[in-house]
Amino acid sequence: MDITALTFDERDEFKRKSIAEKAISLLQADIDISPMVIDGGWGTGKTEFCHKLINLMKGNDTHHLIYIDAFKADHADEPLMTVLAEVIKVLPDEDSKQSFIKKALPTVRYGLKTIAKAGVSHLLRQDIADVADDFDKEIQKTADKAIDATVEAVLKDHVKADKNLKALQAALKEIAAVKPIVLFIDELDRCRPNFAVDMLEIIKHTFDVEGVKFVLITNTQQLKASINHCYGQSVDAQRYLDKFVKFTIALPETVDTNAHRESIAAIEHYKNLVRSSHVLEGMKLYECGSIRTIEQIIIANRLSLREVETVVRHIEIYVTLAQSNNLQSNTIFGYKVLTILAIAIYSIQPEVALSILQKRIDAKDIGNCLGISNLSNDIQGRPDEQELICYMLGYTALHNKEHFTPTEDVDVWKEESARYFQGGYWRTDDFASICAEAIQTPVSYTHLRAHETDSY
Repeated sequence: MDITALTFDERDEFKRKSIAEKAISLLQADIDISPMVIDGGWGTGKTEFCHKLINLMKGNDTHHLIYIDAFKADHADEPLMTVLAEVIKVLPDEDSKQSFIKKALPTVRYGLKTIAKAGVSHLLRQDIADVADDFDKEIQKTADKAIDATVEAVLKDHVKADKNLKALQAALKEIAAVKPIVLFIDELDRCRPNFAVDMLEIIKHTFDVEGVKFVLITNTQQLKASINHCYGQSVDAQRYLDKFVKFTIALPETVDTNAHRESIAAIEHYKNLVRSSHVLEGMKLYECGSIRTIEQIIIANRLSLREVETVVRHIEIYVTLAQSNNLQSNTIFGYKVLTILAIAIYSIQPEVALSILQKRIDAKDIGNCLGISNLSNDIQGRPDEQELICYMLGYTALHNKEHFTPTEDVDVWKEESARYFQGGYWRTDDFASICAEAIQTPVSYTHLRAHETDSY
């Protein structure tokens, strides 16, 4: 699927169209909200949201809309050229492109020239206004402080760059006067810290131009970590970021479903993935018991959209490899629930999966995966489904089995466990062996985990 072509009409399981509409209203308004940040943790669908927002805004045809994947440009180590190259693409004809390039070149050349002078880069990062008008006097001051000739040359270049920068900004303003520009900078949180911080400072110092707005799609926590990496832990990264960012929209982790209740967005993503998977069609994983187990795992472990995709991918791998074995997990409820549980555990807690394989289960680890610490004393006729799973795997565990070994109504727990396997051609009290078999089936899991890719 081409993620750049997605629209909210095609897919909006997280009910985010209204958020995009509000962002567009702000971008079209005559208020100073640039740079705007679309903030979200890794794996929360920021990139897909960005492309849907752009496609929604294209319908109005009010702005030049430019998308930049900063992570792909990271290797170039020159954020100014990265942005200008994309601006050139939206110009209508070759003459206008050549004219803009001619005006931009002096500033670009200056940027490339000063890369070699990294030892005094802190001087280049100051505001243009910080350089005194009386340049000769300023040079004399620095000479008096024993700053060498290299610094003097850099300062002279800096003053010349001021003129070049104003020419570039005037050219940008001329373009934006015809049709305003919105640049969407994605994946900034995945870039090398130096590149990410340089991009922020380029936006502030070079592109502070009427009619040009920026939207940064990023994880601000990681961006703050990049700032501290560049300038040290003593720097207040939030205050530093506040110098650049005018407004932030946080993508919510919950979504209002058709049932008018709040649901974790990742659960909706899981349901849509298993419904649309031809490989999993026969498993019917969106039905009651198995979906409740996955819901509990997602909530207890706060799984991101990317992590949910990993779980579903591993389930598809298991089903594909296990088809020839004609396993009962497709039809017998207990087998299906424990199989899906085991694969989910491997996906998010591989060390716990290893303990299952090695028959050294810690009952508390199983409980943590499901967000349960111990069995209820009052089961009111029938045990809770997730507590029953903890009982199945926990009462024979090597460690901490007392947390999931019932002291009352023992027969009820046993009978309810047996009921989960009605219709099976063989029964077992060793429920952990079912999980172990599921984990063992895809023998190349460890290799797959090292080569996974994602769209978020």
